Amino acid sequence: MKEKTVIVSGLSGSGKSNLTEFLAEKFNLKFVHASSLLKEMIEEKKTEIIQEQGEKNLGWWESSEGKKALEQRTLEGKFDEMLDKKLLELIEKGNLVADSWTMGYLSRKGFKIWLKASVETRAKRISIRNNQNFEEVLNTIKLKEQKTAEIYKKLYGFELGKNLEKFDLVIDTEKISEEEARSIALKKLREVFG
Repeated sequence: MKEKTVIVSGLSGSGKSNLTEFLAEKFNLKFVHASSLLKEMIEEKKTEIIQEQGEKNLGWWESSEGKKALEQRTLEGKFDEMLDKKLLELIEKGNLVADSWTMGYLSRKGFKIWLKASVETRAKRISIRNNQNFEEVLNTIKLKEQKTAEIYKKLYGFELGKNLEKFDLVIDTEKISEEEARSIALKKLREVFG
């Protein structure tokens, strides 16, 4: 069997988690949600990752706990470094779909997809999904993305959301449905994987 490894990247509310699980199911692959593993590390103050899959973090990063975790990440870049080291190991093994903000930039392996949409559209999706106030969600994800971009710039030197040439496929999810985004990704991956 030809190795199949996919990295799905994009900012909060772009559709990463759903596309990751959809593609994993379609190609019978494992999946990993990086933000879930990061959450586990921070909450349990672990220095290593035990589980390798994780669950979707619906609303956690927008909660008060998630905001505290962002502060910890800003002060201690070690969580991000440990997570990315583990993700690179998992990607090296292959045959998985990883949902990650960093791996599209850091990994040399895998078919890389970037999902994009405006911050307002993404905030609206999250506020509806989590039944949260739009303005609060908008402010929270703007701060999270700014701080996270600063962490990655300091640790790795890349600018999050920039230099999309590193990605094999960029899907603008601004005005298309989740089903349309899935269809675009699936069609392209079937061409690539044969």
